Amino acid sequence: MTTPFKNYLNKHNYIRFDLKAVLFDMDGVLYDSMKWHAKSWKETMDEFDIPSTPEEFYLYEGMVGSKTINHLMNREKGRDATKQETDTIYKRKTELFTKYNDGALIPFAYGFVKKVNEDGLTPVLVTGSGQPTLINKLEYNFPGLFAKDKMVTAFDVKHGKPHPEPYLMGLKKGDALTPDQAIVIENAPRGVEAAVAAGIFTIAVNTGPMPDKVLVEAGANIVLPSMEALYNNWPAYYRILKEG
Repeated sequence: MTTPFKNYLNKHNYIRFDLKAVLFDMDGVLYDSMKWHAKSWKETMDEFDIPSTPEEFYLYEGMVGSKTINHLMNREKGRDATKQETDTIYKRKTELFTKYNDGALIPFAYGFVKKVNEDGLTPVLVTGSGQPTLINKLEYNFPGLFAKDKMVTAFDVKHGKPHPEPYLMGLKKGDALTPDQAIVIENAPRGVEAAVAAGIFTIAVNTGPMPDKVLVEAGANIVLPSMEALYNNWPAYYRILKEG
């Protein structure tokens, strides 16, 4: 079990971890919302005659909406989306997501964040989302666990995942942390790539329909099948992270 941790330390020339924070993605890690994002994206693209599949939006999770739209427009129409097209398409996607989203939590997400807090670590939110319907529910669903000044959203960065900026910002908001002072909990390949590019140890929980190898190839240090598995493994992981 210690191998992924030792490999990380050796690769980055750290002697040991100095763990102070856990950086959390939101959709697919805290909230069971990715199915609604995928459904909303697919229906929106159908309305605008842009071919897509529901499954592919799990791969794009963490990218800002404009990047997703531009990617599909280039692939299917051979050109960039105009600003008007981007605004119109994203507005429609947001309307559908608001309609479908039920706000359900990923099982064991609350318990895990609470445990992290009880262990004296700072939970930091790092999401590519700008959806107020989810962000505004954090205090209700995770009372007292995510401070407002410890959140990175789509409005805080110029570059979304897979660019490292969101997680570098997460380190900064976590009290000017260095990469060895945090770990990342992600569920999407673009998010994993962003965290790895920021130099942070990354645990991927595969709560979507993709094979584990997608997350492994993105660079995840550990891949688990669920937040429940992370919750159950956490005592052993935490001991390794704290004791070196």
